[in-house]
Amino acid sequence: MSRRILLIIGGGIAAYKSLELIRLLKKRGVAVTPLLTKAGEEFVTPMSVSALAGEKAHDDLFSLTDETQMGHIELSRAADMIVVAPATADLMAKAACGMANDLASTVLLATDKPVLMAPAMNVRMWNHPATRRNHARLLEDGVRFIGPEEGEMACGEYGPGRMAEPETIAAEILDLLEAGRIMDVSALPEGPLSGRKVVITAGPTHEPIDPVRYIANRSSGKQGYALAEAARDMGARVILVSGPVNQPIPEGVEVIPVESAREMLEKVKAEMPADIAIFAAAVADWRVKTAASEKIKKGGKGAPVLELAQNPDILAKIAKMKKDRPAIVAGFAAETENLIANAKKKLAAKGADLIAANDVSPGTGVFGGDDTTLHLVTRDGVEDLPPMSKREAARALMERLAAMLPAGEWV
Repeated sequence: MSRRILLIIGGGIAAYKSLELIRLLKKRGVAVTPLLTKAGEEFVTPMSVSALAGEKAHDDLFSLTDETQMGHIELSRAADMIVVAPATADLMAKAACGMANDLASTVLLATDKPVLMAPAMNVRMWNHPATRRNHARLLEDGVRFIGPEEGEMACGEYGPGRMAEPETIAAEILDLLEAGRIMDVSALPEGPLSGRKVVITAGPTHEPIDPVRYIANRSSGKQGYALAEAARDMGARVILVSGPVNQPIPEGVEVIPVESAREMLEKVKAEMPADIAIFAAAVADWRVKTAASEKIKKGGKGAPVLELAQNPDILAKIAKMKKDRPAIVAGFAAETENLIANAKKKLAAKGADLIAANDVSPGTGVFGGDDTTLHLVTRDGVEDLPPMSKREAARALMERLAAMLPAGEWV
């Protein structure tokens, strides 16, 4: 697979970070074709960008040499993906409205490749209703975002608006290129979830004890993967944040592999906002407070003492978000006793909109099996589904969640 990105550098003080981003990508074997906006050239020069990339820096829509060969079309299609960093409020607005009055906006309109934007702007600009609308529209169009991060800005204000660090952006680009997560959103089927973004967690988490041992559970990931396929078949863009499993990657689903609970939370938060978030992963409640850096050896002093620390409650943290909370948050309650009572308690304690409860007591065969019996618990009551395959249960649950979505609203 080729590894080339087209890097659009917008006009903002964060443009200096693009130089480090180019260096990091080149170091990892990714070719970078740079494109500077006129405003971007006020912060970094074409010469410095070109020198780092080892390629010509493009900046002119009306170049006599480039445009004789339809350069803006070629630029938009020669790379595996397009990265906009920094993505200014102006660039986001142009892309959201389909404008094409300079080279950067024309390339974004002419491309058929995945687009990743790293926003950077003043906190008031990021929070302005116009920017929020543009952000929502771009998400609907399939544009991916990384950041912005929260922190102190060059203008002296504090809040969301800082561009993600080059290391973070480079890691996301490599993840997209190497994990096969870049996809054609237009190829998704039409259905009740068309235009919606669904984030799903699946599988167990592995909490390290030492480099070769870990704490885990018996989750196979089958239910979460079935949910991802059901949501995809209903037209949704699906992000599947998966712990270590042996399930085949569903076609048309973007999979983000993780190991630990803390890593899973980080990746889920990075995918917000979403229309629906479903937490089907069996996240380990506990982890070793300090994992050993070397393999723990048997000795004459008896068994090692493991000090445990509680893992973050991913479902509760997302359900209780004050900003960018999904419209619908659903979780699972795998119980061995008092199934419905415990599910109702979980619904209230976590702040979720629906809990899918299932009995995993010995002999049920739910963990690792192909069948399940779900009880859908909401504030309005309990809906008991009959015993069925996990694929059938996934479709029934997705139809229920789709019906709960507010009409005419999406991220």
